[in-house]
Amino acid sequence: MQEYVENSLRLGWLINPQDGWVEIYRRKQPVEVVWIPTVLSGEEVLPRFELQL
Repeated sequence: MQEYVENSLRLGWLINPQDGWVEIYRRKQPVEVVWIPTVLSGEEVLPRFELQL
């Protein structure tokens, strides 16, 4: 994911289904870890997009 961040990633999700967490990467922000989410939002990068988990 670091390579994507270094190449201007706007929004990225690293999903770990076995352990139930998602790392959310956003430009110029610290990584956010979310435990057992049911929905991931595309935020302003992909308006109205939602990924059901």
